[in-house]
Amino acid sequence: MAEFALPKNSKVEAGKTWSSAGGGGNVKRFQVYRWDPDDGRNPRLDSYAVDLDKCGPMVLDALIKIKNEIDPTLTFRRSCREGVCGSCAMNIDGTNTLACTSFIAEIKGDAKIYPLPHQPVIKDLVPDQSHFFAQYRTIEPWLKTDSPAPERERLQAPEDRAKLDGLYECILCACCSTSCPSYWWNADRYLGPAILLQAYRWLVDSRDEAIGERLDALEDPFRLYRCHTIMNCTRTCPKSLNPAKAIAEIKKMMVARRG
Repeated sequence: MAEFALPKNSKVEAGKTWSSAGGGGNVKRFQVYRWDPDDGRNPRLDSYAVDLDKCGPMVLDALIKIKNEIDPTLTFRRSCREGVCGSCAMNIDGTNTLACTSFIAEIKGDAKIYPLPHQPVIKDLVPDQSHFFAQYRTIEPWLKTDSPAPERERLQAPEDRAKLDGLYECILCACCSTSCPSYWWNADRYLGPAILLQAYRWLVDSRDEAIGERLDALEDPFRLYRCHTIMNCTRTCPKSLNPAKAIAEIKKMMVARRG
């Protein structure tokens, strides 16, 4: 009988258990993925005890407290702390989301924190998003026009502007794309939910004059049509957007132009 197993160096091992700095009664344990490419060790889960009476309410607050007071070697990305920049995207309690908008109180039991799945890990909770942003550049996410530029801004009717709602709010955190099985298996060619939602944002912008060119670039068995409407992307989006609907709308535009 065939036996399948992960490569030895991919198995996550038990790591170090850290005590809460200063002790305390209202303690919650955070199990955090750790991996350093320079030490030659397997990935591990380190366990940190955090006194919630001396910590802010969000998971990011706990990570900052851990780094500042318990283990300064912990590595993660963060910036705005307002759910705007997307820097602190990670897998928290089994869901891709933002650490800065995730309430500790909503996590039952130990909090398990991993980097976003599918992407190579640079260190600890920091994924390598080079490929993701290279894909973003391929859709040319800027206004493309042939007509002469007006003296001021390009005007847009309120109803046309409303079409961008639910699209422009995307912060490119990659939570949706890294939750998509189709993206896991075909990331080399499939653009994924986040990039396709961004592509649709420019397709429906009334000021853009390159719809045909943009659709031509997406007309490919893999770039668009690897989406199988699994809906993980919509379920996990921390901004409550609907990438699956945007992808479906692009497919409808493809059909309409053939007719």
